[in-house]
Amino acid sequence: MKKMLVFIFLIPILSFSQKKEPLHYFKSADSLVGVKNKSGKIIVPAQFKIFSYLKDGDPVIGETILFDGEKNGEKTEKNAWGYVYDRNGKFLYQPFLYDNGADYFSEGLRRLVKNGKVGFADRNGKIIIEAEHDFASPFNYGYAAFCDGCDWEKTNDEHRSIVGGKWGVMNTKGESVQPVAKQTGNDVEIDGKYYPNPFQYNEKEKNILQFFEKQKKKLSDLYYVNFSNKLSENEKNLFFEIVERPKENFPYYQVNTYNYRKKDLDMLYRFKFLVSEDGKTFYAIEDYNDKKVPFESWLKEEIKNAEDFQKEHQDNPNKFINK
Repeated sequence: MKKMLVFIFLIPILSFSQKKEPLHYFKSADSLVGVKNKSGKIIVPAQFKIFSYLKDGDPVIGETILFDGEKNGEKTEKNAWGYVYDRNGKFLYQPFLYDNGADYFSEGLRRLVKNGKVGFADRNGKIIIEAEHDFASPFNYGYAAFCDGCDWEKTNDEHRSIVGGKWGVMNTKGESVQPVAKQTGNDVEIDGKYYPNPFQYNEKEKNILQFFEKQKKKLSDLYYVNFSNKLSENEKNLFFEIVERPKENFPYYQVNTYNYRKKDLDMLYRFKFLVSEDGKTFYAIEDYNDKKVPFESWLKEEIKNAEDFQKEHQDNPNKFINK
């Protein structure tokens, strides 16, 4: 009985101590790209034409494998770009085409395309919202606009617009949300209508956000220091919200920063933060691969950049004063 108890208690320790098997991209003689493991076993055969600056031997970063290009001999699905596999070589989905490449993650979710419809997947490759709509915007402040019956209209050689259809707004569960009848100060404005604040927090999460609230003025001044137009204090107001919570392969809270209209400051990574699962260690996200840098180091660099900018542009209207 004692041996059985020891084994049971060891299970969580063993599961948390396991590390991901290192994987790397490789190129065939005809420059097609696949993925191998450290011992040379092929996880995904070389069958992709990659258009980024991917080099032979580059590591696979993240919880899934992204092939940022076309599959040899396969017709590209409309509005899709690239292919995502799990780390065992199982195909998961095709990302939505955005900005000449695969869609970015926004608030922990990335758009995907299946049979011409748009849905969402998380960083582990799990489909969170099935592909059911003709179009959906990235998530912002807990909501995404979507349309059914709409279509793409080409405006010039590089850009298209969406016309027609019936529009709605969904939450991160994929549920359609109706606008409020009477606006309050906490509501979120989307295309002229107002929706209820989607964020709710426990005490631990409130304490995490309080860390950023205490530095709101400094963070605001740092972000707006290089804006050419003079902004009021209201226009420089910031909101901090937890958009991801700890889950498998992601032991962090992600905190995003929004402007006074509750719009994401930067879709990629600027002014986005990670907090350890115990709520005690704070990081800034340094690039689109979620590279972490300790918050104090990031803040020191941001202050230096702001002060250097003001030395070169002494007439900047939105001053940063380090207090």
